[in-house]
Formats: sequence, C-alpha cells, structure tokens
Amino acid sequence: MAQKPSIPKGTRDFTPAEMARRNYIFDTIRTVFKLHGFQQIETPAMENLSTLMGKYGEEGDKLLFKILNSGDFLRGADPQLIQSAIAGDDSAKLAAKICEKGLRYDLTVPFARFVVMHRNDLSFPFKRFQIQPVWRADRPQKGRYREFYQCDADVIGSDSLINEIELLQLIDDVFSRLGIRITIKLNNRKVLAGIAELVGAPDKIVDITVAIDKIDKIGLDNVKAELGERGLSAEAIDRITPLITLSGSNAERLASLEEMLASSETGLKGVSELREVMAGTEALGLCADLELDVSLARGLNYYTGTIIEVKARDVEIGSITGGGRYDNLTGVFGLPGVSGVGISFGADRIYDVLNTLNLYPEGIEGAAKVMFTNFGPKEAARSLQIIKKLRESGIPAELYPDAAKMKKQMGRADSLGIPFVAIIGETELQNGTVTLKNMTTGEQSEISTEKLTEALG
Repeated sequence: MAQKPSIPKGTRDFTPAEMARRNYIFDTIRTVFKLHGFQQIETPAMENLSTLMGKYGEEGDKLLFKILNSGDFLRGADPQLIQSAIAGDDSAKLAAKICEKGLRYDLTVPFARFVVMHRNDLSFPFKRFQIQPVWRADRPQKGRYREFYQCDADVIGSDSLINEIELLQLIDDVFSRLGIRITIKLNNRKVLAGIAELVGAPDKIVDITVAIDKIDKIGLDNVKAELGERGLSAEAIDRITPLITLSGSNAERLASLEEMLASSETGLKGVSELREVMAGTEALGLCADLELDVSLARGLNYYTGTIIEVKARDVEIGSITGGGRYDNLTGVFGLPGVSGVGISFGADRIYDVLNTLNLYPEGIEGAAKVMFTNFGPKEAARSLQIIKKLRESGIPAELYPDAAKMKKQMGRADSLGIPFVAIIGETELQNGTVTLKNMTTGEQSEISTEKLTEALG
C-alpha cells in the first residue's frame, strides 16, 4: 500500500478559494506600497549562512533552516567532530562544516545584502518592497508557521524620522482597507539601552531585551525570573520593573520615561525620537490606536531606534506587523553609515485574522464571472467567440468543456461561486442572443450578445 502523503509540520497547502483570499491580502498591501512610492525587488530563497548567522541574536540563529552541501556533504569533515555531534556535542560546529547555505529567516537581512551588492545601481534614499516566503525552524502553533510570507517595505539611506511617520501611515492605510482594527505599539531601542545603563548593566542589553520582549507571553513575574537567570541583580530588576510597566496616556508615559532616564543621554535621545514620531503621526491622524510600550523589544539585535509592532484588537494572535530602525545592518556587509527603517506585514497571520472575522469582500473567490454552458459543438463554438470578446473587455469567462447534463454544469458554477451562467441553445443560436442566469437570485433573461458585456460589467 502506498504511503499516505503529507506535508511538513508548520507548512500548508492552499486551495483556489484560499489563494483568492490570500491574493486579496497581497494585492491590497502591494497597492498601498506603490501608493507610497516603494519599488519591488526579489532575493533568493536561500542565502549563504555567512549572510544570515549572527544577525538575529542567539535565539534567532537557532531557528535558521540550514541546507546540507550538495553531494558528499561529509567529505572533509573531521571524523571526531562527527562522532561528537552524534553523541550530542558540537553539532553547531559540524553544521558549520557541512552547511554553507540556509533558507532566509526574514527579508531584511537579505535586503541589506542586496543593497551592498547593488549600491552602484541604486538611487538613495532607496524605497523597496518585497513579498516573498521566509522559513523558521520554530515550534508550529496557531498563528506561527515554519513557512510563511512576509510583505516588507524599507527605506534605506535616510536618517529622517519622517520615514517612520510615513510607515505608520502606510500600516494604518493597509489595515483600514482590510477592515482590521489594530493597535500600533511603539518603542525605541535607545530607550532600552538607556534602561540597561540606568541599572548599571549596559553589557546586558541583549539579555534584558530578550527577556522583557516575552512579557505578553509569560507575564511580569516570569520575565523578572528570567532576568535573574540572565545575571541581573535583584536591585537591577526592581529598577527595570516600573519602566516596563508604565501606565497612563502616551504623553504621561513619555514624561515618566524622560524623568526616569534623566541620567542617560542615550535613553533621552530615544524618548525624543519617540516624541517626534508620535507627534507627527497623531498630527496626520490614524484609524489605529497608537500606544507607547516600553516592554516592546522585538528581540532582533539589528534594531537601533524606533521599534514597531501591530496587534489585532479583535483576535487573540501574535503580532501581525512589525519593524523598526536599523542603523548598522549594511555595515556588516562592508557598507557602514547607511541607516534604514522598515516594516514587515505577516501575511499568514493577517489571513488568519481575516478568516476569523470573515472580513473578505463578496465575490473574490469566484473563478470566473460567467460560465457558458455546453450543449454541443455549434453552441460551444459560438460561446467561445463571445467569451473571447468578454475577456478582451476584462471580464473573466469560461466554457464548460463537455456537453454534460444541465444539472451537472450548473452544479459546477454554483460550487465555484460563479455569479452568472450564460446559456446558448438552439433558440439562442437562431436569435443571436444569450440567456443569462443570475446564480444568486435565480433570475434569468434573454439578451443580445452586444448587450452581454454591459450586463456583466
């Protein structure tokens, strides 16, 4: 007996109806990207591990899918190293010997590599967007997949905080069009660095950010416990706690931060940047809620300024968009001093939110707007002539390929959500007409072929 087929955990197949919904998301995001002046690029699914490793922090590096070298991948590997890996030791060292490439973890690091390689062909500031899949060796769960799409927009080659304000407007526009109510959370990496300075542990900035970024998932007490495990003193943890649990309005939180971080130049710079971004955004107006959240860290080491995260207000799910400012990312590829800021829409989580809330517009899942029935060679030939003209007018149309029973043909149109069925029989052939049936109301009328395009338009 043949083995039952399956797909890897954390991946999904998508039916035509599901793809119609996903394309609605992609098309909406792509339209807004273009309205804001972004240009599209693509990068390979796999990158050299030297490009990817060390850019996402210790936890991110563990989630990279590594690709075995082609051919005899064990050739040249130290036999003792192989034995150590089998015994449970030095597996990372063995992987470095037998894997030179990996699947991309996100689109930002490959974009930084792209900018460095193509810098002589680009006009700065460069605004790019990218819609492609990424892969993470994460534990699959609701809203978290091993293969998923990201829709990124980045501006590189400009220090201006206007870029952050524009990206927040872009986020608001996308989710307004999709009908999803959201909260946009903001923080600044300099504020987090200021907190580390304040508690006398500037060298612990990564440990602090990795821990406090989990506050929504594991709660304050567990975050404090993890900070202790990462080497923070009880006194330092006590000083951090009021900073990451601020309450009140955004203005009140900014004022509290400014007072608490008064001794940190870096921290005050972060507060100033937050104030400018939030004031500029609020002046333009938002449909979304805007919230300053000092616990927001997003765990990625390459952020250096503004940090952005978006949560759906009506569905319990992780962040559906995130991003921030990165000043040093291209420097590791040999192009220092180029600042960038970007955002990434999690298309798969947005898809789950839209499914949960049933926010799709009607009619997006139909394969065609009209299906012509088939009663034989003469009727089919006439139908194909009319279908050609409909398609030239931009109306999706198709012909049932076989001269089957009427019930079967109608059943197919109904199952695919095709809103109209066009019927050409002997009478319609003689009269030069088409009988058009509305599949929603059941009404049907005989009209001339000349008026068919207008009726379906």
